[in-house]
Amino acid sequence: MNQHSSVIWTNVRLAEPELDLLQSESKTHELIVAAAGPHVLAENTGDPELASAGIVFGQPSPEDVLKSKSLRWLHVSSAGYTRYDREDLFEHFSANKIAFTNSSSVFSEPCAEHALSVLLAHGRQLYPSYLDQLKNREWPQNEIRAASSLLSEQVILIVGFGSIGRRLAEFLKPFGCSILGFRRRPRPSEGVTVLGLDELGSKLPIADHVLNFLPENAETIRFFDKDKFSNFKAGACYYSLGRGTTTDQNALIDILKAGPIRAAYLDVTDPEPLPPDHPLWSTPNCYITPHSSGGHYNESLRLTKHFLANLRRFDQGEPLIDQIV
Repeated sequence: MNQHSSVIWTNVRLAEPELDLLQSESKTHELIVAAAGPHVLAENTGDPELASAGIVFGQPSPEDVLKSKSLRWLHVSSAGYTRYDREDLFEHFSANKIAFTNSSSVFSEPCAEHALSVLLAHGRQLYPSYLDQLKNREWPQNEIRAASSLLSEQVILIVGFGSIGRRLAEFLKPFGCSILGFRRRPRPSEGVTVLGLDELGSKLPIADHVLNFLPENAETIRFFDKDKFSNFKAGACYYSLGRGTTTDQNALIDILKAGPIRAAYLDVTDPEPLPPDHPLWSTPNCYITPHSSGGHYNESLRLTKHFLANLRRFDQGEPLIDQIV
């Protein structure tokens, strides 16, 4: 191996074409393909072969990462990194000069498209129309027209204004709606009013749509609780597309039944999968998709290409894409 060569360990579930691409584009490195998890978010339970790896691509055991003496770069195959968001791991990264990147660029496009599609579906009342087709078939033309809305007249609040939120804002700008974004550390963004935590409470009552892209961490568990839901504008809609644990689901069920919130669109829940007898399934005006917003048919190809683009940067000593540490 040349001076830039490393052992690459991966447990990403790849089909043969993606695996062939990974092997051909990383041939100056030694590749270890470990057993893959059932899906992109699944954690590896531990693999002694990881100890020799200088580069890790996938979802390794955090304990294996901590024990590693060879690791120089960890690239996770997801946008979220909750299991690695630990003080001991970040200290390990810092002390050993380990780069840490995620795959948020891979998922920002499909997640933003999913959010936009649900916003449009709500505005044009596609869900109620479909439910009428399944059940009553009463042709509720007047009711559907009266309940429909235009994005150009709406205030959109994006909570968790990261890569997905920014991409959604780009999609929304041509519609002419008012866009607000919330993040812990506000940074200016063209066409978006970016808020800090002290400003969020005053903006909830004016938002027609509140989209939750928050990651899971100690500060975001049940971030949307009874108090925040009670502060929503009457008739507002709630969308959860980050992590299910950031929503107090009991509080959401209560307020949907009471009526102030018009509808909730959930792509993430707690737990996942959501049990068939969970009350969310039967809550009025609650529409659920199975954590599919980040998915697309060539997801594994995009993940592989994203990693390989970063591998070329890593080999050349250039700044990495989606770098956290």
